[in-house]
Amino acid sequence: MARANIVQHTHWDREWYFTKEDSIVLSDQVFTEVLDELEKNPEANFCLDGQTSIVDEYLEIQPEKLSTIQQLVAEKRLFIGPWYTQTDALFVDAESILRNLAIGITDAMNKYGEPMKVGYLPDTFGFNAQLPTLLDQASIYSFIFWRGIDFDKISPSPYFKWHGLGTKSVYAMNFPFGYMTGVLTLDAQNDTETFVKEKLDPSIEFLLEKNVNQSVLIPSGVDQKNMLLNFQNTIEKINQTSQYQNVISDYPTFVEQIREENNLPQYQGELREPVYARVHRSIGSVRSRFKLNNFRLEQTILRRVEPLIVIAKSVGIEISNGLLTRLWKKVLENQAHDSLGGCVSDNVAEDIFHRTKEANEIAEGLENLITKRIAGALELNSNQVLVFNTDIAPFKGQKDVHIVTRTKNIHFNNGEQATILQEKYYPERKNVLRETSTGNDFITEPSYFELDVRVNVEIPALGYTVIEFEEAEEQLPEKVCQNKQTISNDKYTISFIDGEVVLTTRNGQKINDFLRIVDCGNDGDTYDFSPLANEEEISLDFQDVYSEVDEFGQNLIINGSTELPTDLAERVKEDGAKQQVDYQLILRLTENDAIEGKIVIDNQVLSHRMRLQVQADDSTSSSIAQIQNGFVENTAVSVPDDWQEYYVEKPVNLQVFDKSVTVKHQDSYITFFSDGMKEYERENDKLYVTLFSATGQLGKANIDWRPGRASGDTTKEGHIMMPTPLAQETGKREFTFALQIKEGALDYKAIAQMANKRLTPSISYQRQTLNLFINRLDNKIWPQENQLSLGKEYSAFQLETELVVSAVYPSYTKSNAFVLRLANPTENKAKLPSEFMQEHKMINAVEEEVEREEIIYPFDYVSYLVEL
Repeated sequence: MARANIVQHTHWDREWYFTKEDSIVLSDQVFTEVLDELEKNPEANFCLDGQTSIVDEYLEIQPEKLSTIQQLVAEKRLFIGPWYTQTDALFVDAESILRNLAIGITDAMNKYGEPMKVGYLPDTFGFNAQLPTLLDQASIYSFIFWRGIDFDKISPSPYFKWHGLGTKSVYAMNFPFGYMTGVLTLDAQNDTETFVKEKLDPSIEFLLEKNVNQSVLIPSGVDQKNMLLNFQNTIEKINQTSQYQNVISDYPTFVEQIREENNLPQYQGELREPVYARVHRSIGSVRSRFKLNNFRLEQTILRRVEPLIVIAKSVGIEISNGLLTRLWKKVLENQAHDSLGGCVSDNVAEDIFHRTKEANEIAEGLENLITKRIAGALELNSNQVLVFNTDIAPFKGQKDVHIVTRTKNIHFNNGEQATILQEKYYPERKNVLRETSTGNDFITEPSYFELDVRVNVEIPALGYTVIEFEEAEEQLPEKVCQNKQTISNDKYTISFIDGEVVLTTRNGQKINDFLRIVDCGNDGDTYDFSPLANEEEISLDFQDVYSEVDEFGQNLIINGSTELPTDLAERVKEDGAKQQVDYQLILRLTENDAIEGKIVIDNQVLSHRMRLQVQADDSTSSSIAQIQNGFVENTAVSVPDDWQEYYVEKPVNLQVFDKSVTVKHQDSYITFFSDGMKEYERENDKLYVTLFSATGQLGKANIDWRPGRASGDTTKEGHIMMPTPLAQETGKREFTFALQIKEGALDYKAIAQMANKRLTPSISYQRQTLNLFINRLDNKIWPQENQLSLGKEYSAFQLETELVVSAVYPSYTKSNAFVLRLANPTENKAKLPSEFMQEHKMINAVEEEVEREEIIYPFDYVSYLVEL
């Protein structure tokens, strides 16, 4: 007889239209009931949604339950982890997914016991094609999910082998009717016969028809649902009616059953098809501030804070791993699928912004502490600047340093070139209090400048150097404005001609109307963009242009303004009210291969979408999206007129990318590099990158791209519509990016290296007394009595490699070591540095030692534990 493995669980959104604190209140009752029932009933087990953060928060209010949780985890009747939070799997950096697993698993092992080693993501809105590779890095070889399956395109069975882009794979298990497939409401408990005949048995039958074996998975739970008591009695009643054998099971047990199957279907690619469940294919542009803030925080941690901590520890400055973990947890809380997606109430949005603020404070504080401690040990004076290199290769080029000086007439002794980027003048202040050992004096504080200066510098690998400046007769060069409509270097010429941006490359390729901003109304909500009926996207005109020249490059600044309808209601009127929206496009040329860009928009209207249109000069509608350490090729396909017969939302050609998207030509390719924008579309010969889509409702029913019920429960019985004015994202918006045209065949490695190089940070510190609030904690970091003995140039570690450095961070398991993770973003194997490989342990993302390899496989990672 066919068997249904029924797993009791609760799905626990930490926040949604309710806040995290609301969830903690609910957990006091729900989790306590779970623990009480498991203690009383040895036949029962329960899955606590695969995330340890909710266990931590419960124990804040019920600390006496720790030993109970530890006992039940040891008995394998309470299943927790492996995640810290239920992560989004499309819009986050690969390292965020790895840290989510590493922190979730490590926390569980240290506090609760062995976590559930199943990649359980029951509600996430689709999955990137590299998730199997990332799960493998944490020694997780199975994956359970709901959204994104299509039995015609992906796998004919709900149970299949899912391959990453390289050699790694996981056993994937899908519940097409959701994590609530077998949920027993009060009505169902009172009438199990109807429940079995009308819901449970039809679900089992559907799964059996799709499956090669006679065993299927039935999750029994729903959002914030409490545990059914004496579940074995309910199963017994179900079996009196059901045509199938229903048994109490758990996810790891079912995984083992699937692992024994020999003829599972195979699949490689993303899971993002909206057939049995909505995946919200256009959520990538909703609450874009969340995505941009998340991107910046990820890069701050990965490229600034973590390498700085490694440098600090190598010179004897102790920084707690607890601080770094606290920082990551703030970020991971914001990366839960609803949170980062943006489909949350404004109450929750305020919490997300606050956690972002807290995370930035921790990051800035750590950087302040480390840089000041090193500058103090070096006894630097106010004319010396400490400059860091957080990469594992030596640096030669330009860094931006932040300094305070009494005059702009200065000269950098070891800088061939230097130019002022920004300045702020502080006038003289009288009657300023100075505290001395003998009392208080009142002095006149001199005027001074706060400057951002770009300077040429050489810095050792993963280390620092000291540069010096002195007063000079001449002022440092500044940007010079010019009334020119063209800028040029040896690779590109960019002109503004007759209202259009025109690009000409060194080989004579000319692209007219190269860049443009386009706009349309948004009739959607915080889950999905949806167009207004019969409205066409419009191009926004540019009106004027000027240029700037400095020591290192040229800027073309193009301004425009357009009157746009103030909101949706005005858009549908023939002569609706309008409001002026100003925008600016800044394009910069330097000696580098890329064109750097910035868009500034003063958004003053509601419920609309703005995109950057790039003339790609290729009509195939194909593209190559960079994702988490990999590349996938996408081709726009026509959506059938009767799509509603098959899909639950329109399968629009909006694609997700991580750091770049490329369009191939016959003998060249053009790449768009993004700083946090995550959504694009290819249409005809154009590439569209979404900047933002603004909306005023959490969830709406019957929108054009998503007919039927409202997402977000807003049209559910007893629920209400929920306005989200914060999701209108009014005010000043800034978006940075780069564009590069390369001749020759498509080169994944070159694209990945450029994406990485662009994000190289500038980190500097000046030990000065004119303004103790340039760095927020300077005034409270007191000198230490036992100073370190350091040189004015230092390197903690160096490794020459063509592989991409995914991360350099302090070990969570060994105090005098750090983790170096290397990535191979290409389809070819790469040889690892043999000498280095023999010296250091090869580990996984949880810092467990693994068997040494001499090569790194395509689209894969290797991690080393490097002792300091």
